[in-house]
Amino acid sequence: MDVAHKGRAQALLQVGSPLFNTHRQTLLELVAKRRLPATCEARVFVVEGCLMAYGPSFPAMWYRAAIYVDKILKGTKPADLPMEQPMKFELVINLKTAQALGLTIPRPSSSKPMR
Repeated sequence: MDVAHKGRAQALLQVGSPLFNTHRQTLLELVAKRRLPATCEARVFVVEGCLMAYGPSFPAMWYRAAIYVDKILKGTKPADLPMEQPMKFELVINLKTAQALGLTIPRPSSSKPMR
């Protein structure tokens, strides 16, 4: 994070990594201290303080995985099952973090409420 600070980084893009997931709290504390807006891998990071995340919905992928497990347990050969890509994606924004960074997030045009 010192390199980012010395290099005058204006934002952080956190990519999927077991290292970042393991040290999630430290990462979030550092971006908060440096007041860096961060785009993170998943919803859990946003809930804990990251500015935003965009990516596949993990609950939707787990649901699809359960369907595959069910088919395999009922006798379908794994090689006979088609490969699937995520179909549901989500954009999650932490409004408290946005406010702390002095950012204004416009209201969504859909009827879903912001939380």
